[in-house]
Amino acid sequence: MRIWFLCKVKYAKENEQGLLKNVSEQYLVDAVSFTEAEARIYDMLGSTIRGDFQVTNISKSNFVDVFPYDDIDIWHKCKITYVVADADSGKEKKVTQYMLVTAHDVKEAYDRIQESLSNMLVTFRVPDIVESPIVEVFPYEHDDEELLPPPPSNLKPLSEVKAEQERRDEARAANESLREQPSEEAELIEYDHEDDDMNEKEL
Repeated sequence: MRIWFLCKVKYAKENEQGLLKNVSEQYLVDAVSFTEAEARIYDMLGSTIRGDFQVTNISKSNFVDVFPYDDIDIWHKCKITYVVADADSGKEKKVTQYMLVTAHDVKEAYDRIQESLSNMLVTFRVPDIVESPIVEVFPYEHDDEELLPPPPSNLKPLSEVKAEQERRDEARAANESLREQPSEEAELIEYDHEDDDMNEKEL
């Protein structure tokens, strides 16, 4: 399950008249911790915002999913409610979740959230949709793995550990099978010894 962090960024933005004006914008970042969220937002905005910018606040959001559409970049916050049965008591309880979807207006956002959640197994309602101040959403991509800190040098991938354990087990099994086999050299030495005794008696 994704964890979405809401990051507030402050910087000087040029308006239509060419004047610089201080603005505060909100971005949503998919990350595993506050530290990674901060690193990702600085990396993502470093090439798009001219001049200096400051991350003034980072908080964990209550969004459970986002549904981007390529034709528009206006995000709408959708409130989703549904009823489920409690596993312990068997009583029904109401669940409320929040999701984001891009749309031109509230009506289109409603249609798109219905489409995006069409595979849900429970009946849900969308009691509230509002336009969100979030400027952009940065989901985690495989190309972003280089942003993560490298693992400690003393740790090995699980596949290497398992392969090494299998090699050890095979070597141990081979050694045990060799111990169970009778030693041919020992029999030859014992045979040669008896043969020498017989030759001494004949002499």
